[in-house]
Amino acid sequence: MKDTNISIERALIIAVHLKKDDEFNFNESVNELKSLCETAGLNVTGEIIQNKDRTDNQYYLGKGKVEEIVALREREDVEFDIVVVNSELTTSQSKHLNEVLDCKIIDRTQLILDIFAQRANSREGKLQVELAQLEYLLPRLSGHGLSLSRLGGGIGTRGPGETKLEMNRRHIRSRIHDIKIQLETIKQHRKRYRENRKKRNVFQVALVGYTNAGKSSWFNALSDSETYMEDLLFATLDPKSKMMKLHEGYPVLLSDTVGFIQQLPTHLIEAFSSTLEEAKYADILIHVVDRSHPNYLNHIDTVLNLLKELDMEKIPMLTLLNKKDKIDAFVSPTGKDQLVVSVYDDDDQQHIHEQLIKMMHRSMKQYAIQIQDDAGQWIAYLKENTLTTDVNYNEITNLYEVLGYEHEQEGIIDKLLRNEHIKRL
Repeated sequence: MKDTNISIERALIIAVHLKKDDEFNFNESVNELKSLCETAGLNVTGEIIQNKDRTDNQYYLGKGKVEEIVALREREDVEFDIVVVNSELTTSQSKHLNEVLDCKIIDRTQLILDIFAQRANSREGKLQVELAQLEYLLPRLSGHGLSLSRLGGGIGTRGPGETKLEMNRRHIRSRIHDIKIQLETIKQHRKRYRENRKKRNVFQVALVGYTNAGKSSWFNALSDSETYMEDLLFATLDPKSKMMKLHEGYPVLLSDTVGFIQQLPTHLIEAFSSTLEEAKYADILIHVVDRSHPNYLNHIDTVLNLLKELDMEKIPMLTLLNKKDKIDAFVSPTGKDQLVVSVYDDDDQQHIHEQLIKMMHRSMKQYAIQIQDDAGQWIAYLKENTLTTDVNYNEITNLYEVLGYEHEQEGIIDKLLRNEHIKRL
């Protein structure tokens, strides 16, 4: 049998630490870029960081620092096939770095897009990746002529691929138009599906959070599912939904979503907004936070800012301070609708259920009805279609008395009251 050697590309990370930037946040940004490289399948062989007042318009780094990198490479002090930049480059910066370093130059945005291209499995996900990549490349084509001829596959060429990247502008614009039409068709299909679900009075809960916070782990635990999980950024890209049962059988649709990340470009948010539509129309959001991460507060801010940008900030939110098993010190909730949890603590799933029910009560309409003792099938119906809180048999009136909550838009109780066996208390 013939052995096939898989060549792993070696990456050099370069970053400019602006004097105005917080040092901790900058270091976390570089660490995150390393994790992104690992997720993309790159082997990081070194990093070059330069402190500057502002980035260089021509080379991103100062020209002297770029020449240092060339010298290091010639002496074989550092080996790399690709340079990954911790910012979004201009066309000029990408072009000039490519000319001097004579290798692929990938900025943070391209790296994220490449990971998305690897992770997308559904037709919609693949179309969204291609759309985002083409929209990113269209204004940069003039500076990528030489660069594209050197790509030759690997990181930064997934999705549309090398051939499509070399299409002329008119062809690219035409392809972008075609993709948007296809995505709109998918979007309309999802809208009809969502409207049908609304008619069936389904309460919706969506998991959101920073990438790798543990959303898929909780999706699996809460819905008894087997979604793909891995300790990598963007392990989940295509949205998934599954029914879960709360209380005594009340059905809730639980959705998992793509993870958020810092410095996510606007066009990428727009391109992937449809994958977040399940969350956008949710009744409650579950915000999963990796509480063990040293930069968890910044992660929270990133998610909240993106939710605001997507007009989702007013949806009631349960915050899970996750991965308590990785925290040395005792951590307690600091605000309303917060829980400190671990997917490995069997009791925490019940705590989440209880907190969700409390929050659902706030957005639902309370009811109190009485049912004749020979119409007990309606009690089972109420347990499956509403959140019943109390069921008592009154021996004086020989009637069942049922208390509970129903979805504001459902009107289940009004329909039941048309039955002569059921009356309001």
